[in-house]
Amino acid sequence: MAKPQKRYVCQACGSVATRWQGQCVDCSEWNTLVEEVGGNVTPFQAKHNLQSGGRAIALIGLDAEVKLPDRLVTGIAELDRALGGGFVEGSATLIGGDPGIGKSTLLLQAAACLARREERVVYVSGEEAADQVRLRARRLGLGDAPVELGAATSTRDILTTLGQGLRPALLVIDSIQTMHSDLIEGAPGTVSQVRASAQELIRFAKERGSAVVLVGHVTKDGSIAGPRVLEHMVDTVLSFEGERSHQYRILRAIKNRFGGTDEIGVFSMETSGLNEVANPSALFLTHREEGMTGATVFPALEGTRPVLVEIQALVVRLASGATPRRAVVGWDSGRLAMILAVLEARCGLSFSTCEVYLNIAGGYRVQDPAADLAVAAALISALSERPVPADAVAFGEIALSGEVRPVAHAPLRMKEAAKLGFDRALGPASTKSESGIKISGFRTLGQLVDHMLGRG
Repeated sequence: MAKPQKRYVCQACGSVATRWQGQCVDCSEWNTLVEEVGGNVTPFQAKHNLQSGGRAIALIGLDAEVKLPDRLVTGIAELDRALGGGFVEGSATLIGGDPGIGKSTLLLQAAACLARREERVVYVSGEEAADQVRLRARRLGLGDAPVELGAATSTRDILTTLGQGLRPALLVIDSIQTMHSDLIEGAPGTVSQVRASAQELIRFAKERGSAVVLVGHVTKDGSIAGPRVLEHMVDTVLSFEGERSHQYRILRAIKNRFGGTDEIGVFSMETSGLNEVANPSALFLTHREEGMTGATVFPALEGTRPVLVEIQALVVRLASGATPRRAVVGWDSGRLAMILAVLEARCGLSFSTCEVYLNIAGGYRVQDPAADLAVAAALISALSERPVPADAVAFGEIALSGEVRPVAHAPLRMKEAAKLGFDRALGPASTKSESGIKISGFRTLGQLVDHMLGRG
């Protein structure tokens, strides 16, 4: 038989106790607990009911005034661009990338820039000794920066050390997979250890107002290693991309609670470290005096930054009966299959007996759907052996019906193309001329084929 539930409510703070006592444990007031009788409940409900006994939280409206978060501007413009203006105080940032891509180098440069502006910066390495980090700093010309170095893997030791002095403006943990928390069992790098260590470091960032940067390992397919919940726990997730055979590196925001995820930072790996690339278009374009078959220039858009890249296509005719191959570097292979299908079904061009190779010059990865028309132009040029004019760029999205659809920010794309000396553009019919560039507009992909093959 259920018995009436008795509870004692503090008249000063509203705290609820299951038995009477002279002093409230929450507000320390004396003789403020008053008995209240609730409904009939079972002993289990009396112990596990979560609808009472908690502390009331303050609820505010959406129209309440909110102060913009303070940011730590590193002085590295490309890094600040990807972050949305710099590190936010009290935030947690996770940065991942392939081994040797330059994660530690970039963070060491950012830490040195902040330390030289009299900000306290702590760099904790779990993979290298402090002397190794110091030697790298000297090689990069950062040996005089007052960055505080440490080599540790115990989260408790790190937080105990940081709690003794002035809070650091920036704390770098390299890497989170090497950290160990003694609150749970398990070796460093396991799912439970990564989650527990990250949670303690993030709590420190929120309580002390320090910006914490966690370096994360990646798996063989390029995703950040460890539990997926790690990406949900942090405020910002950055991906450091690039090919080791190329000198460029791209810093891309995958998640950002304090800014957009459509901005990128471009760096060039030099002997002196990572240098900013103010004009990425010059990095991804080859020097072309005259048109080449199978090559087109596409004005890609990354956030508010246009980047001109060269798309290269090669079509090789095979003997009858051979199975053709499709190889893509830097673009979606499924998207290439769709463009080839539209060219064959809507335009009468046959690639069924040809091998098709597509490459984005410089190792750049294109995710913009506006690249469809540039890819189609490169394929048509490679098949017909007629070059696209060297002073022309191409952009536009292609529908399965063969329609060429308009794309976003066409004036911005053409303005960047005009800066680099391009005079013409192949694009959707609704595109208007901008920055002195002449537009050749097409409503359908078939019209582009006729234009490039000299029909009509």
